[in-house]
Amino acid sequence: MVSRQRSSTHVLPGDPPVVVALRRSRRATRFSLRVSRANGTVSLSLPIWAPEAEALAFLRDREGWVRRHLDAAPVPQRARIGAALSICGTPRAVVAGQGRAARFTDGRIEVPEGPRQGPRLKALLTALARERLSVAVARHAGALGRAPGRITLRDPRSRWGSCSSKGDLMFSWRLIMAPPAVLDYVAAHEVAHLAEMNHSPAFWRVCARLRPDYAEHRDWLKRHGAGLLAWRFDLEEDGPC
Repeated sequence: MVSRQRSSTHVLPGDPPVVVALRRSRRATRFSLRVSRANGTVSLSLPIWAPEAEALAFLRDREGWVRRHLDAAPVPQRARIGAALSICGTPRAVVAGQGRAARFTDGRIEVPEGPRQGPRLKALLTALARERLSVAVARHAGALGRAPGRITLRDPRSRWGSCSSKGDLMFSWRLIMAPPAVLDYVAAHEVAHLAEMNHSPAFWRVCARLRPDYAEHRDWLKRHGAGLLAWRFDLEEDGPC
């Protein structure tokens, strides 16, 4: 019998047990496993019509793959006092500071004590990322003679940037933690979409015109991007107000 429940969970027994989210989708045409680079969550997408028993058999056959990816995932780190948080590819000590906002000064990051350290550090990184990305976008768009639309910063889990059909650009604010050339490559990549809204050979030629060394920085994100996503900036539940 085919279950019509859109989402459910299944636990792979073992040491440790692994919780897997089963997600039915009308767009899915086959089974698809995913291990999140950000938090290690495991999900299995399946067509709306597929029997759950077949999905679970597919999952069991690939249990080794799931566990290898979980073992390779970076350990989540909390952004707070005592951490070393990267800005422009260089680890910076996070120390206790005064006032209400986090500041980057004298080569270190100061943030007030309390449960809002994570959100305050996120706000600081977002502001720094917006400043650098705006400059990079303007430079690359000028080189192409194109006018970009609105720039927004978000925290996506599966992409570092995007370009809409209207020319609006979206970037991950976490790029400020990467080396400057990596951030600049992502800016160039999305600006290149203003000329070629695809990933055709023509697009990569535009990208190479803006960043001849783009492959090096694209590879850096493939190797180290999961580490950037592993940082947690959420509100701490415990602590002084």
